Amino acid sequence: MKRAYWMKQSRQENITYLVVWGLLFAAPLLSLYVRTMSDSNAVFNWTEILLVWRKFSVYLLLFLVHNFLLAPLLIHGHKRMAYFSVVAVVLAAFTFYQCNSRPFDKRNHSLPDRPMELSDGHQPPHFDDSQPMTFEDERPTMPDEMPPRADKRPPHKLHRDGPPPIVGERDLLAVMVLILMFGANLGIKGYYRSRSDRKRLAELERQNLEQQLEYLRYQINPHFFMNTLNNIHALVDIDPEKAQKTIVELSKMMRFVLYEGNKQSVPISREFDFIRHYISLMQLRYTEKVTITVDLPQELPDRQIPPLILITFIENAFKHGVSYQHTSFIEVKAEVLAHELHFTCRNSKTEEPSPAPNSHIAEQEGGVGLANVRKRLDLLYEQNYTLSISDNAGVYTVELNIPFL
Repeated sequence: MKRAYWMKQSRQENITYLVVWGLLFAAPLLSLYVRTMSDSNAVFNWTEILLVWRKFSVYLLLFLVHNFLLAPLLIHGHKRMAYFSVVAVVLAAFTFYQCNSRPFDKRNHSLPDRPMELSDGHQPPHFDDSQPMTFEDERPTMPDEMPPRADKRPPHKLHRDGPPPIVGERDLLAVMVLILMFGANLGIKGYYRSRSDRKRLAELERQNLEQQLEYLRYQINPHFFMNTLNNIHALVDIDPEKAQKTIVELSKMMRFVLYEGNKQSVPISREFDFIRHYISLMQLRYTEKVTITVDLPQELPDRQIPPLILITFIENAFKHGVSYQHTSFIEVKAEVLAHELHFTCRNSKTEEPSPAPNSHIAEQEGGVGLANVRKRLDLLYEQNYTLSISDNAGVYTVELNIPFL
């Protein structure tokens, strides 16, 4: 899978290069075509196109060397010294090639098409060998007939001002184009590399999230079954018939935990059925002094919520809010809105409120408390949920708003 991902990244990068170079090689064709269409005297000359393509081929060759050999040294290998050293050698070799590929006339070291000019701007005399020379042509020009010449140098040195430059303007421009091409290649490679790094980081975060959620779910399930088995153990001695009903309810709950608890989300109707089975099981062991009110909608939309996300609040309400000596109550209510679920769990308190607001359902040995519930909510929803806890003198209230998955 990882290899397929890298192949996809490389294919997208190569398609980008192919498009850019295709446009560059197509530009001379398009330019000459537009010129021939706009000017009737213009001729579609393939020689001009081949000349431009020959120049582009040199850049293309250097680009391929940089893309497949040099750029990986910096992008993937992080070998800066090796990269810049080799690039400097390539630039020097290209500069030498560019300076020695200029066409010069061997006789006067100037461009062959450039006419020789005098310093005052006059052209030198032109002699036509096809016409016979007359006496007038052989007559020497008198000093008073010669045009004034500001430059006092000998006539045989008037064809040039000096030796040709070692590096001309076109050479510098060609080197700058090559440097910009290398920079653009590094920029494109860096972009695709950073994008692949971001995707890989997101994949690692997703896997880490799944592992953390898996860890939290495995903490919840043993804790829940431990309490349920304790309830069954108490009912076996008190009321065997109720114990049998408890085992039936427990089998339904185990089926949900085993087959639905490991999923990312479950239908809200299945989660509410699980809560009803749990409360029904817990009611078997309490007397009439404990008032249990459950208000869960029967008709529910096809929406998803995380499994076993609500049972922790109800479980702690039974654990800390029920008294066998005093009248106590537990109220569980859920309201399904358009895009979110509003859950409320209220219970009486059997002890004075503690200074810490979360100590009422703090973790005990082998138990799961509010801290793990918050972790699950943070991992699943980040900041897109609200959890409000009110620890008053005689009532403990939990309100949770979560969006549907």
